[in-house]
Amino acid sequence: MEIHIREILKKAVAENVSDIFIISGCPLSFKTNDVIHPVDLDALRAYPLKPEDTRKCIEEIYTLGGNRDMNPFLQSGDDDFSFSIEGLCRFRCNAYLQRGSMAAVLRVVAFDLPDPKILHIPDTVIGLNRCKKGLVLITGAAGSGKSTTLACIIDRINHTRNSHIITIEDPIEFLHRHDKSIVSQREVAHDTQSYVHALRAALRQAPDVILLGEMRDYETISTAMTAAETGQLVLSTLHTVGAANTIDRIIDVFPPNQQQQIRVQLSMVLQAVVSQQLLPAVDSTLIPAFEIMLVNPAIRNMIRESKVHQLDNAINSGAGEGMISMDAYLLKLLHEGKITKETALIYASNPENLSKKIN
Repeated sequence: MEIHIREILKKAVAENVSDIFIISGCPLSFKTNDVIHPVDLDALRAYPLKPEDTRKCIEEIYTLGGNRDMNPFLQSGDDDFSFSIEGLCRFRCNAYLQRGSMAAVLRVVAFDLPDPKILHIPDTVIGLNRCKKGLVLITGAAGSGKSTTLACIIDRINHTRNSHIITIEDPIEFLHRHDKSIVSQREVAHDTQSYVHALRAALRQAPDVILLGEMRDYETISTAMTAAETGQLVLSTLHTVGAANTIDRIIDVFPPNQQQQIRVQLSMVLQAVVSQQLLPAVDSTLIPAFEIMLVNPAIRNMIRESKVHQLDNAINSGAGEGMISMDAYLLKLLHEGKITKETALIYASNPENLSKKIN
C-alpha cells in the first residue's frame, strides 16, 4: 500500500485537522476537535500501518523538512522540528521510536496567525500586549492552546508597537512577519543550544519583548525573572492550572534558602497569570475557558507574604479590573449556552461550589 505523505498533509489541512498520527499497528489517523479517527480514505481506512510504512512516511517527512538529517533521531529515539510546505501549511513534527519502529505525530499550524475573536480569546488577555515590562505567564495543560494565545499577543504587539521582539521556541510554531516591530525567531537546537543560552544572549540583543516557549527548569525560570526585572517584557508558559499553583511551582523550583528572596522578586515582576483549558462545546467544536489574574498591589503583597491561598479571593474580588476565576468563566460559558452543565463541572476547580451556583 503506497502512502503519499504530501497528499495526507493536504487532506489534513482541508479538513481542519489538529494532529496527524503515523504509528505502526494502527491506521493512519487524524485528530479533529479532540477526537482521533482513521483517515477517511477507502484505501487507508482499515489499513494498519506496518513498520516499513511508517519508516517510508517519516523519511518523506524528513525530505519535506529540508532534507533534515535523520541520524540524530535514530541515535536518540526522539526528534522535534517544524517545517513548511509552500502554499499549504506549516507542520510541527515529533518523530520517535516505539517498539523498535518509527512513529510520528504532526501538529498542523496555519501560516496565517489566528484571529483571537474566532478563537474566543478575551480582550483582557490580548490586552496584555500593553504591558511594557515584567513577566506574563500563560499556563495550562499540554494542548490547551497556550502557544496560540501567546502568538496572538505577540502579533498584537508586532502590529501596534515599535519594538524588537525575540522569540525562543522549541520548535517555532507560528511565523511572525516584521510589521511595526522587528521579530527575531530562534529555534532551540537549530538556531541556539538551549533556552537558557538563547535567553542570556537575548539580553544583549536590545530586546523589548522576549517570548520564551517554556519555563522548564530552575535556570530558565531564574534567568527569565532577571530579564523581566531589568525592564523587558517576558512572556512564557508553564504546565500548571490556576494562578496559585503557578506561583507555588515557580517558588518550589528554588532551594529553600532562596525562596523568600524569590517571592519578593516575583511579586515585583509578575504582571499577569492566565490559565486556560480547552473544553468540548455544544456544537462539537472546542472552546477555551480562562482564569485571568492581573497582578495588583494586594496580590503583590500576598505573593511576598506567602499568602498564595488567598489569591482565589483576590481574583473573585478583582472582576472590575478584568479578572475572572476559572469557575466563573465556566459559569459564563454555561449561561451563554456554549457548554453543558456536565462539561462545566468536569473542568471546574471546585465542582461542588460551582454545582451550587448552577442550581
